[in-house]
Amino acid sequence: MDEITLLKLWNQKRNSVITAQIAPTLMLIGIFALAACGKFETATDATKYLTIAVAATTGILAIISQYAAIREAEALLIDLKRLNSTSELSKKIADSRGLLSLSAIAIVGLGLAVMAFVILAVLGTA
Repeated sequence: MDEITLLKLWNQKRNSVITAQIAPTLMLIGIFALAACGKFETATDATKYLTIAVAATTGILAIISQYAAIREAEALLIDLKRLNSTSELSKKIADSRGLLSLSAIAIVGLGLAVMAFVILAVLGTA
């Protein structure tokens, strides 16, 4: 592949990671609003468990999508690095594997932390 094709693929992978965050973010906004209004205090256990299950499913699917895009982007960086003559932008992108790996760790770690807070918000801390 040539440099332009690899840069286009790079942008597609970045957009995939960003787009995969939309559904969980909307879900979290809804849960936050309901928790802030105290709606889970009077909700049935079934409603609380369903809320947690839907939030977990949405989050897990987003994490899988983001992680897959990052893994593919890591392979893309290797291909980009192998090109003989590239622009400075391509060189910078090719050298960003550490940031990409950090992103993968952050996505998983923060996803687990947010899920713990969702459980606390829905079930209560008492």
